[in-house]
Amino acid sequence: MSDLIRNIWAVGRNYTEHARELNNPVPAPTEEPMIFLKAGSGIVPNGSNFSFPSFTDDIHFECELAFRYGANLELSEMTLVIDLTAREVQSKLKEKQHPWTLAKSFKSSCPMGPLVKIPKGLDFENIDFQFSVNGEIRQSGNSRDMIHSVQKLNAYVLERYPVSEGDLLITGTPKGVGKLNRGDKLTAEIPGLIRAEWQISK
Repeated sequence: MSDLIRNIWAVGRNYTEHARELNNPVPAPTEEPMIFLKAGSGIVPNGSNFSFPSFTDDIHFECELAFRYGANLELSEMTLVIDLTAREVQSKLKEKQHPWTLAKSFKSSCPMGPLVKIPKGLDFENIDFQFSVNGEIRQSGNSRDMIHSVQKLNAYVLERYPVSEGDLLITGTPKGVGKLNRGDKLTAEIPGLIRAEWQISK
């Protein structure tokens, strides 16, 4: 499989408590998932340094489980990503009812951990993960708390969008999102399976 990741299929408001902390409506499980697109060219590899965009310092973290599509468009690999969000920009775009592209798909907007093969027998509805800033845990999540499960999101995206081999499906963030600062060290982990680190330039 090529190392190229062209598309990142993302879902918004997939954890109840995260929707509430941003004062957003909580979607019902019967509603369709809210899908948006991030550019694969915005990925920051594991172990890398990256900089804030030139147009804002108001960058917030959102740690998410991510799955990569294989040659037959099956979910073949998994990792963690940080869906970086220019929050003030996003709020202004929402007010204008404009797309979120600038707030979600700027340069270096998606730090990504190492890809690992999905373990045989993995329970997609019971995956623990956590995210830390400068050694302090800021988010702890489990996939059981998703409004739309990984399997449901996968089926929905495959049915409606032009998914390609190598694309990523990222599955939403739990509560605890917050602002980052220049110089912060970021760590994301699935205990016993994945550990990733990045450094924000000062």
